[in-house]
Parts: sequence; structure tokens; C-alpha cells
Amino acid sequence: MWAFASFFHFIFIFLFGISEKEEAKREGTKERQSTGIQEGRESHQMDSHKKMVMALIVACSTLVSILLLLLSLWIYRRKNSYKPQKKKPQSSDAEKGLTLGPFLGRFNSIKMFGKKGSVSLVDYKILEKATNNFLESNILGEGGFGCVYKARMEDNLLVAVKKLDCGSQDAVREFENEVDLLSKIQHPNIISLLGCCTHCDTGFIVYELMHNGSLETQLHGPSRGSALTWHMRMKIALDAARGLEYLHEHCRPPVIHRDLKSSNILLDANFNAKLSDFGLAVADGAHKNNIKLSGTLGYVAPEYLLDGKLTDKSDVYAFGVVLLELLLGRRPVEKLARSQCQSIVTWAMPQLTDRSKLPNIVDPVIKDTMDLKHLYQVAAVAVLCVQPEPSYRPLITDVLHSLVPLVPVELGGTLRVTQTAPSVDPALPPASC
Repeated sequence: MWAFASFFHFIFIFLFGISEKEEAKREGTKERQSTGIQEGRESHQMDSHKKMVMALIVACSTLVSILLLLLSLWIYRRKNSYKPQKKKPQSSDAEKGLTLGPFLGRFNSIKMFGKKGSVSLVDYKILEKATNNFLESNILGEGGFGCVYKARMEDNLLVAVKKLDCGSQDAVREFENEVDLLSKIQHPNIISLLGCCTHCDTGFIVYELMHNGSLETQLHGPSRGSALTWHMRMKIALDAARGLEYLHEHCRPPVIHRDLKSSNILLDANFNAKLSDFGLAVADGAHKNNIKLSGTLGYVAPEYLLDGKLTDKSDVYAFGVVLLELLLGRRPVEKLARSQCQSIVTWAMPQLTDRSKLPNIVDPVIKDTMDLKHLYQVAAVAVLCVQPEPSYRPLITDVLHSLVPLVPVELGGTLRVTQTAPSVDPALPPASC
């Protein structure tokens, strides 16, 4: 503001000075006329010189004022830009239903949570109480680095708790990798992460509880697949394909599961399937050719097993093996003798392409319960998925589109099932009213 005042002050002096000089010039006109032409010319030149000097002074003063004003604005903005911003209040873990627990130094990298929300940290004492001190009878399954327990939380919520022995660097890496990936992923066909915890050399991951266990248990356990009808099996395959498509096509960067198998496909109370166990998963493009060879025998794609080449087509191969399990009711690898094994792919491939033999190798539980056209179509999809050459395998999106018409509308597909009237044996007498 002082700069503008200075500017107007100089303007006023300039204008007022000129008016006074003009008045003095009028009063002295007669006198100058009498002194002669030469004196008048000299006076006129002096007045012009003074006006020019005054104009230059005013212009310079104005320019300096503007520069000072700009400098003041720059200093003001610079000071404001360094003011500390107030941190937004974050919701506590208590509000999320889980208690905050401390992290050990070796798990510090796990603090880099996903963009869609942080992970709740669970106090170890809560998990210990919820699993009844990790009672053996609460074990739901076993993995490479530990067991999964059924747990009842303080609010009576049933959850699954994976207990990982993190004594090795590989186990620590899998623990951190799974928590990091699942914290960024939200999809109906991918297991939900509820929280995590570390205690001494043990890591704990808390998931939603899947009441019907794994697909492996349903197919190869005591029930031998009796709870899975043809349409239910197609729904499970469709759910798994949807989860896999989300990883391949909608995650940025895309994610390769790397350990897709029937034991990692979990089923909830309504037999909705969800992919689980992301410890070995990798982001597409993240040094895929330099990672350690991992996976499960029978599900590992040939190019990955032999050459270490890992792509999304490696997951498609594993999906094809799961599809054969659903179709045939056989394990991915079966022993023929003490030192001899045979994969389901090697055994089934010659018969899958022979329509006269295909109905005879279908799982007896679902034999003769499906439309043969649908059976041939599923077999064709499975054959394409397990092709030795990766380029011959379809994208999981194409597999998904092939399965949707085979699943009834009420199970998430587009198939409209018509109820057919039971056939009547003509040899039987008509029923009397």
C-alpha cells in the first residue's frame, strides 16, 4: 500500500509543480516580452528541461514501487508455503474392530500399506485368546510355513488366522508380500484381509472365514465331491476365473498369482469361490525372470518349470488343471507306483479330445448330469488352457467369456435352466385319480 501512496504523491507533486510554473509563466509574460526574444527562448528551454527531469523521476519512482510490491508478494507467498499443514485425523484401529499391536524391526517394510487403505494391526493376545492358544483342534489347514486356525474374536466374529513361522527370509518375504498385495486388492472373488500381527519370529494374517473350506477338500476329501453338482462346479470355475481376470486385467501393475491350485480356492457358506494365498504372487514386470522357481507340482506351467519364464499364461495353465479337477474328480498328480507319478494333463489329454471317451472319464459324482454340449465345451476350454506352448493358451478373459453361458443365472452366469418333465415309462399303467 505504501508503494501506491508514494506513486500518487509523486504524481501530485508533478502536476502541482507544472500548474504553478504555468501560472508564474503567465504573470511574467509581459516582463519576458520586454526583455527580448533571446531571453524568452532561454527560459523556455530551462522549463522544458525541468519537466523532462521531473517526468524521469516520477517514472523511476513508479517502477521501483512496483518492483518492491512484487518482491513483497513473493516473500509473503514463500513464507506461507512453508507453513506446516495440519495432519488429517486417521481412524484408529479400535474403530476398525482390531487392536493396534507393535511391529518388530525386521518387519518394518510391511508398514508400506496399500493405496486403498491401511491394514489393521491385531494384538497378539487377542489372537491367542481367539484361537484358544492355537489349539490343534482349531486347525483348518496347513501350508509350507505354518497352519491356518479358526478363531472367534471378542465381538463373536469368526475369522481365519494364518500362523507363519518367519524364521527364514523366504517366509518373511511371503508374509510381507501377501499383506502388501491384499491390502490393495478388493474383489468378491479374492479373499479379504482383515488384519495382521507379528510376535517374536511369527507372523499372523487374519482373513474372513470361508465356511466350506478349500476346493481341494471338497473334491478330494471325505465327501469326494458329493456336495458339488455340475452347475456348482461351473460356478466355482467361473468365480475363480473372475478373480484371476481381476489380477491380470484390472490391477496396476498386473499381478501373477503363481500358486493357483485347488487348495488355494476357498469356498464360503454359499460355495462362492475366492482366491487365496498370495505369498508367492508377483507384479507383472517386476524382475520375473530373476525370481526363485516356486509353485506346486502338477500346476506349474512347463515353460516356467523348464526355463523360468513366468507370464499371466502360467496362471492360465494352473487354472486349466483346476478345471480338469472339477471335470474329472482326480488329483493333479497321482502315483502309479512307488517311484512313478502321472499328471492329470498327461493322462486326460488323449481322451479329452475324443467325444466317445470323454463321458466315461468324467467324475462319477456328476456323470450324466449335464448337457453333453456343455461338457464338450468345458473340455475344449481345459485343453486350450493346458497347452504346452504359452502362446496357444487363451487369455483368462476369453476363458471367462466361455464359462459364463454354462452357469445358471441364479449362480452368476447367463444360462436359463428349463425344468423338463420326467419321462414316463409306457409299460407302467396310468396313475388313477
